[in-house]
Amino acid sequence: MTYIHYGLDRPYKIPKNRTGLRHSLISETKRYLTPEQLHRTAKMTTTAFINGRIFLSGVKPGTNPSPTSPPTFASALVIKDSLITAVGSPSSDPTIAAALALPDTTVVDLAGKTILPGFVDGHMHLMLLGQSLQKLDLGACKTLADIQSTIRAYAAANPALPRILCRGWMHSMTPGGVSAADLDGLDVEGMDRPVLVDTKDLHSAWCNTAGIAALGAEKWADVPGGIIARDEAGRPTGVFSEAANITYVWPWLASVAGMEERMDAVRAAVAAYHAAGYTGMVDMAMDEGAWEAVLALREQMGGDFGMRLSAYWLVKPSASEAENLAQVDRAAELAGLYNSATTPDCRVVGIKVIGDGIIDACTAGLSEPYSHDGTGTNPIWTREELEPVVRRAEEKGLQIALHAIGDATIKMAVDVLAECASPARRPRIEHIELASKEDADRLGKFGITASIQPVHADPAILRAWPRLIGKHRCKRAFAYREFADGGAPLALGSDAPTAPHSPLGNVYVGTTRRSYREPEMTTTVNENFALGLCEAVAAATEGAAYSCFEDGRLGRLAVGLKADFVVVDMQWEKEKLMEARMKETWFDGKRVWASDE
Repeated sequence: MTYIHYGLDRPYKIPKNRTGLRHSLISETKRYLTPEQLHRTAKMTTTAFINGRIFLSGVKPGTNPSPTSPPTFASALVIKDSLITAVGSPSSDPTIAAALALPDTTVVDLAGKTILPGFVDGHMHLMLLGQSLQKLDLGACKTLADIQSTIRAYAAANPALPRILCRGWMHSMTPGGVSAADLDGLDVEGMDRPVLVDTKDLHSAWCNTAGIAALGAEKWADVPGGIIARDEAGRPTGVFSEAANITYVWPWLASVAGMEERMDAVRAAVAAYHAAGYTGMVDMAMDEGAWEAVLALREQMGGDFGMRLSAYWLVKPSASEAENLAQVDRAAELAGLYNSATTPDCRVVGIKVIGDGIIDACTAGLSEPYSHDGTGTNPIWTREELEPVVRRAEEKGLQIALHAIGDATIKMAVDVLAECASPARRPRIEHIELASKEDADRLGKFGITASIQPVHADPAILRAWPRLIGKHRCKRAFAYREFADGGAPLALGSDAPTAPHSPLGNVYVGTTRRSYREPEMTTTVNENFALGLCEAVAAATEGAAYSCFEDGRLGRLAVGLKADFVVVDMQWEKEKLMEARMKETWFDGKRVWASDE
């Protein structure tokens, strides 16, 4: 038997005549295990983790723990190959005792550390995340001048790049509006490369004059639900929002990226997610270019690229119902090829429809006008346009995800799902940032999953909300407590790359309603809507897995499920989550990442 302690500098081989559990032998040495030794443990067939805190939510999939009830913690976990074979205590579980007595079992002493299920990001964008890791981050900028100086310095430092791609712009940085002229003249002397800037939320893009030319935007026609900012003569001024961004800018970015570049983006995203503690992801805007890259990488790596992927196919608003339905049919075609029976770790599971924009850009569909200027915004889709899409998806056996942020769009989304979708298909609404009390309560009534991203409730990024929608409506923001109390299944996600993808950072905001981005802030956002710690961790693991019918394989530490988990050095207090440190990520019974700390 090989013993490994979170502190030993070499495995301890217990003598054959002493195969019983010997905690004293393990605890004698306190130095950290090296990455090489950890890698050797991943190759072992059977591994037993002892003296730890093994998280058990105590509820069945699809239900939420009480906000005040603590989880149960087992002390040991045994895995064999890719599956969990035992969870419990060596003193009371004969399976664990038997595993510990086997000469070839590797025993890892956790020394009090916590094992959580591998996190499943319930809402993210795989290709966009991978690409964003290579873009200039403007998140620290506060003003237009900051943006310009940051881009100017980056351009000077990277003269070989064919184009300058940036991310992290927020409308609050440029309250007076922007145009292509604001990005002109930032390149090094003698060069005029396209500059393209994504908003933090990915709902808008902003480019310079060279970017307008490269995009071919002069020839773009207006699209349903899209905004192409134009001057009095009808010429594009460099800002493209909502459906215009999705229809034109996203495909252009995909077209200028070759297959290897897209595969590299997927690799980078997976590596970043392993380091964060994720073993699963739910992509919420899959399209042809991204799917091609996923399949190519999967084939190159022998069918396994280290992540369990469930994808929702993006249905864009089109000029006709026939075009809308054709996109649903394409999703159904792919789901027939890539599903739980054929490719269980790489599936197309449903469709995603973006119902409105965001509050910061004043494009979310609200029932009352925006407070600062009295203008109103309708949902991108009318109910008459949306219902046939949802009905077709239901007929094809697809899951349905509807993006809805403003209260008017949320009401329409609930109405349509209640009328057209079966609760057995686990329909879901994404974001749900400004719901009425009535609609918050209706989610559970109709079996609608509340797919929420607490990182969007971070007070550091909501400074403009009181001005835009008024303090009275801010009191309804991110009403997660009402969703859960009404019986809606919760699925936590990050919406990466629009927000930080730290799962415990996400849980921190969801439970404290304080800032992860700026921890020194004392501001809270509607503490009355906070989640409990056990409740939030469950939603970020088994809840996200349940949302896309993965709860029979993933999301929990239970016998027979996949050995996907993370080892965390943490205290079980919401206020101390910022101090928690990921130590290891295990996927399919193998260690795929280990901290250098």
